[in-house]
Amino acid sequence: MTLDLELLDAAEKLRYALRGLYLSRGYRRYRMGKFEEYDLYGRFKEFLTDERVLTFTDTDGKLLALKPDVTLSIAKNTPDDPAVLTRLCYDETVYRAGRIGGFREIMQSGLECMGPVTDASVGEVLELAGESLSRIRREFVLAVSHQGLLEAFVRYASSRPEIQKSLLTLAAEKNVQGLAALGAARALPEDRLRPLSELLRLYGPPARVLDRLEALSAQVGALEEYAGLRQALEAVMHSPLGDRVRLDPSVVGNGNYYGGVLFHGFVKGAPDRVLSGGQYDRLMDRMGKRSGAVGFAVYLNALEDLKPWEGTIC
Repeated sequence: MTLDLELLDAAEKLRYALRGLYLSRGYRRYRMGKFEEYDLYGRFKEFLTDERVLTFTDTDGKLLALKPDVTLSIAKNTPDDPAVLTRLCYDETVYRAGRIGGFREIMQSGLECMGPVTDASVGEVLELAGESLSRIRREFVLAVSHQGLLEAFVRYASSRPEIQKSLLTLAAEKNVQGLAALGAARALPEDRLRPLSELLRLYGPPARVLDRLEALSAQVGALEEYAGLRQALEAVMHSPLGDRVRLDPSVVGNGNYYGGVLFHGFVKGAPDRVLSGGQYDRLMDRMGKRSGAVGFAVYLNALEDLKPWEGTIC
C-alpha cells in the first residue's frame, strides 16, 4: 500500500517529512506513553518551559503526569553509556500551560543525540536543524550561540553571582544600553564590561563575525569555548543551507542545564521561534549520567498561522 500524501493535512505532512529525514540519517524512533511518574518532572521543573504540570493519582497511589516534555523522558530512559552514541527521533504531543491560561496540546518533532557527543555530533544536529527548517519554509534563519562562551564573558565582567545573573538577562535581551547602565550603577570597570558589550553587537553569518569573536574570546580567556562553537559550525556553514545560519550571542539558555552550543530556528511568517535546541550536558550531569547530549524540538503548533503554506515537503 502506497501512502497518499494528499490525504494528509499540512501538519501531518510535516511530521511525516521530518520523521523521514531523521530516520534517513540513522536516528531511531522513540515512543513514550502519555503518562509518566511525576517525580521526574518535579525534580527538574527548571528545565520545563512552565513549571505547571497536569497530574493525577493512579489507582496504585502513584502520582502521574500527563507528559509535559520529551527530552527529560529520553534522558531518563536511555541507557547511560558514554562510549556508545545513541541517536533518537520522535514526534509526540506534550501538554503544557498556555500563556493566557489553560493547558494546551503541543505537537513536537525532534531528535536527541546522547553518549560521546563530539563537535562533529553537534555539527550534524545543527545541520539537521537547518534541514528541518527548510522543510517548513525556504526563508528561515538558524541563530546559533554558545552558553559556556557567553558565561565566560559574563564572568570576565563581574565575579559577583547576583550581577552575573543580571548580565545574562540583559544579554538575552541584547540590551547593550542596559549593560552600560548596570555597569555604571554597580561600578563595574569599563574595560571588563566592554568585551560583553561588543559580543552582543556581533550578529551575522559566521564567516563574517568569527574572526572578531575569536579576538574577543582570547581577551576573556574563552578560546576553548570558542573552538567548540567554531568546530560545531563547520558542518552547517559549508552545507547548502549555510547562508541561513547566523551567529547570535543573545540566544541564551538555562545555565543549570545547557553548557555548550545553543540554537533557535525562525521562519518567515511565524512570530516566534519554531525550533529550539542545544547541548544539555549539565542536565545529564544533574541526573547522574556520564553521557553528553544534544538535540532540538520543532514546535509544530507555532506553524498553525503560516499562510500560505510554503513547505518543501514532497
